[in-house]
Amino acid sequence: MSLAEKVNVTTGTGWSMGPCVGNTGTTNVGFPPLCLQDGPLGIRFADSITVFPAGITTAATWSRKLMYDRARALGKEARGKGVNVLLGPCVGPIGRSPLGGRNWEGFGSDPYLQGIAGGLSVRGIQDEGVIATAKHFVANEQEKFRQLSEILSQGFKDVTAPLSSNIGDRALRELYVWPFMDTVRMGVGSIMCGYNQINNSNACQNSHLLNGVLKDELGFQGFVMSDWLAQRSGVASVLSGMDMTMPGDGLLWADGNSLLGPQLTRAVLNGSVPIGRLDDMVLRIVASWYQLGQDDASYPRPNFSSWFRTSVGSTYIGAGPSAGHSLQNFYADVRDDHHEVARAIAAESITLLKNINGTLPLKSGKEAKKSIMIFGSDAGPNILGPNSCPDRSCNNGTLGQGWGSGTAEYTYLVTPLEAIQAKVLADRTMVEYVLDDYHYGRINVTAEKTPNATCLVFVSSDSGEGYTSAEGVLGDRVDLKLWHGGDKLILSVAERCSNTIVIIHSVGPVDMEAWIEHKNVTAVLMAHLPGQESGTALLDVLYGDINPSGRLPYTIGKSLADYGPAAPIMMQPGGSVPQQDFSEGLYIDYRHFDRKGITPRFEFGFGLSYTTFEFSNMVITQTRAPTEFPPARPAGVPAPELNSTIPPSPELGFPPGIRRLQKYIYPYLDDTNIMESSKPYPYPSGYSTTPHEPSPAGGAQGGHPALFDTIFHVTVSVKNTGSIPGKAVPQLYISYPNGTGVDFPVRSLRGFEKAGVGPGETVDVGFDITRRDLSYWDEKRGNWRIPLDKEGNIGAYEIFVGDSSRGEGVTGRTEVVKV
Repeated sequence: MSLAEKVNVTTGTGWSMGPCVGNTGTTNVGFPPLCLQDGPLGIRFADSITVFPAGITTAATWSRKLMYDRARALGKEARGKGVNVLLGPCVGPIGRSPLGGRNWEGFGSDPYLQGIAGGLSVRGIQDEGVIATAKHFVANEQEKFRQLSEILSQGFKDVTAPLSSNIGDRALRELYVWPFMDTVRMGVGSIMCGYNQINNSNACQNSHLLNGVLKDELGFQGFVMSDWLAQRSGVASVLSGMDMTMPGDGLLWADGNSLLGPQLTRAVLNGSVPIGRLDDMVLRIVASWYQLGQDDASYPRPNFSSWFRTSVGSTYIGAGPSAGHSLQNFYADVRDDHHEVARAIAAESITLLKNINGTLPLKSGKEAKKSIMIFGSDAGPNILGPNSCPDRSCNNGTLGQGWGSGTAEYTYLVTPLEAIQAKVLADRTMVEYVLDDYHYGRINVTAEKTPNATCLVFVSSDSGEGYTSAEGVLGDRVDLKLWHGGDKLILSVAERCSNTIVIIHSVGPVDMEAWIEHKNVTAVLMAHLPGQESGTALLDVLYGDINPSGRLPYTIGKSLADYGPAAPIMMQPGGSVPQQDFSEGLYIDYRHFDRKGITPRFEFGFGLSYTTFEFSNMVITQTRAPTEFPPARPAGVPAPELNSTIPPSPELGFPPGIRRLQKYIYPYLDDTNIMESSKPYPYPSGYSTTPHEPSPAGGAQGGHPALFDTIFHVTVSVKNTGSIPGKAVPQLYISYPNGTGVDFPVRSLRGFEKAGVGPGETVDVGFDITRRDLSYWDEKRGNWRIPLDKEGNIGAYEIFVGDSSRGEGVTGRTEVVKV
């Protein structure tokens, strides 16, 4: 490749300068422009696609199979639309605060759960030949103050930089980097650096994190791309490990000015950026493309436009009318039978929180109730259509996804109301409904008019990305309350209907204290964010066609204060650079509740079934002798040697006769009179071309290979003690040995499985516990370490397998290992 072609590979062409949300430039050597497209639950801005359940919903299934199946289907649809790089999965934020606006895109408030789901998502997407993107690296835990342009637009004129997440190395590794380890181990092709700062260094120019932790310690072989406009510098970002800038524009949207593009060309020519670093950037991008088989001639080119729905439109809409028109939308229907996957996930995620006296499942046929009353706007349609609000930035009608760039356009959305109406026709059941959340006159009359009616109350809570708002909420939630007066709606119905069933569609935990113990609230279902199959999946569970097997991927507390100091969103900057200290360390969600002895309303991992399960007969087998530290890091291989010749600068001018598009980002220079820089580039303190000592925790993709050695194998018997088939979700938690002098959580999730068990049947379930599972990050040694007790031995770990983090189960202990 020429220098200009290399720069094109690393630089987006600008916002809306191509069919996708991100587009790279062209080359003359057979490497095509890349299409980068959201998102984590469906192909954003595209027609005829599936809107899958959100990440948080998928996590609530606790099903490794469904996690993979969802990603495989997503990858297949992305490929069918001509997407090269899919911008998902999301494994950050992890949910430090239950109010975080984008928590719903990820997989819950535990690093192990996030890591398993994220890793399986990478595998599924890339098994279809599409490059997956793990995001957002790292500790981007709230929307407020994430991006300078948004901050200034909100009136904070004195703020000069985005929020800094100030975090220690141990919490960084054990919570926030942990799920990225799993995605790297699965061979993820791309990782997206976030908007925030970490310890006062921007995520996309933080050399310690990108070069040190990600590329050395975790052995990441792919490319690091910026989030859209997250890059804050040119040379510094490149030297710190960022490989691709998106969307190409630098500090402002769609202005045609880039921090890379011609600036990168100039920096290579004047010596500020070594050409070897540019080659490394390009090699990482091209290698990911080759590794996923996208050099195959059958790989589709983009067949849709993100910017319009007509078949013909502007080729480069951001360049204005002069850009010309072409056929853009081919209306390729890529859905296949993916509605079945979406429905299965939505159904298996539904978490039964309360079920008094067998209220659920509802009866059909001759035993069916003759009257069903439905309340709440969340049961019905958005009267303007499910896609009427840009990027789903409203909460009108039933809630199937949050809002922001991680959303997709519904081809259709089955509401609970229409699904119920269709279901009960054969039973000749009367269905009445009130979809106005505030029409208490009609609500009260309807709720009390028919004795022994079943009353279904639908409520919701929404959040999303910080660039837009819904009903005054700018990204992050302001509290855990239900929207649209949900508490009052539930109580109004429950005071008048003795069989009130509450269905919640929510981005995360909600405060239920106003009504959860009401005697007439007989059942509660958390249906999360179910995507397009909302109503059909709900009916599967309501009527018992599917036995509920969802489990909470977060804790539901009794108040926001229960979640501790990490819970509130920082709402005031407190200075020119907002500083958010992660002083809680490891103690978020259930780890905090356990440490403080706080009783939640519903614990992490909780969920009921229409049957019951019993755990017994734990057997712990040591499969490998553990050691305090992993062995010496495996030897690496030399970096490839490439041609380091820098072409003469006149070759980098605009080619004669080229038609320059307005605001399109080219690699070429207007002024080719580039000489060596007249003075040294002001590299940051500590910059050196001499390599650092490699991390002892590295050595392979995901980290030192010994971290993933199985140390203990655990088996547990699970018996279905009820009368109907069901799916058990045994969860394995470890408690670290006493007397180590190291502070540990009371329990940490280190395994889970999902097993179908027939009535009266017993099945054995197995778990592998790895070195990493038993270790902590030693900040002084910069390595994963298994703690020793006072005698210098590896003490006994307590292993608990049960139906939640605090539920019924069976406990065992490992043997002390003398070192």
